[in-house]
Amino acid sequence: MKIVLGSGAQHLKNEIEEKSQNYKKDLLEVEIKKFPDGEKYVRVFGEGEEAIIVQSTYSPQDEHLIELLLLGDALREKGFKKLIAVVPYLAYSRQDRVTKDGEPISVRAIMKAISIYYDELYVFDLHNPKTLEFFPKKAVNLSPARAIASYFKDKLREGIVLAPDKGALERARAVAKILGVEFSHFEKKRISPTEVQMTPVNIDVEGKNVLIVDDIISTGGTMIRAANILRKMGAKKIYVVATHGVFAEGAIERVSKAVDELAVTNTIPTPVSRISIVEDILML
Repeated sequence: MKIVLGSGAQHLKNEIEEKSQNYKKDLLEVEIKKFPDGEKYVRVFGEGEEAIIVQSTYSPQDEHLIELLLLGDALREKGFKKLIAVVPYLAYSRQDRVTKDGEPISVRAIMKAISIYYDELYVFDLHNPKTLEFFPKKAVNLSPARAIASYFKDKLREGIVLAPDKGALERARAVAKILGVEFSHFEKKRISPTEVQMTPVNIDVEGKNVLIVDDIISTGGTMIRAANILRKMGAKKIYVVATHGVFAEGAIERVSKAVDELAVTNTIPTPVSRISIVEDILML
């Protein structure tokens, strides 16, 4: 099996090079550049029949998506029979429904475009896993729970894993199960048009370490509010983790000040991308 890295996965290159031989996978050389008019150019060196193309589609999202399609076309042109797309962070995944007349379901359009070239699609912690149904072939939502649990095992010890809301409960459950600790979620109750009350459900955090788990952190407002509540409830150390660090300007600093540690996986390169999903990719 060959591995091809787009520019959205270059931050994973050193680790993939180091570990790929253990999984009997060879990394192919790729040339990626821009023409003077801004159009992308890709060229893949090497031969093979099956390849895993790794391309995370964080900002600039559109460039990374176009690159993924061009890599698929280049490999088909070279005679590759089976192509597997691994997209650690899938752009447009939160645009999964129509809210106003005339809007597209953007994630559907993206998945259909990817399916033109790729036989299988693997993503990490998709915002709405049901949208994988838009990919007309094999599509899998990979969980980073193993990597997250491994990173926080010695830090959390006999602590508690919390989800910031009920919708993220399964993420908390998956991490807690591996660690063998309790888990719960915050319940949100609107008490005025401008104020929302957050309370952990049926769990005592006093004197305990707490890990808050979510899929995406953008502004970090929810995590900061949750951390402040846990402090008042007597929590010992508070850790925050997310799969995708889609950080708005200043979010890393704001969240880091409110908690004992902020960490995300390396689906997107950030200063706090401390948890690697490379082995999950190489095991495919």
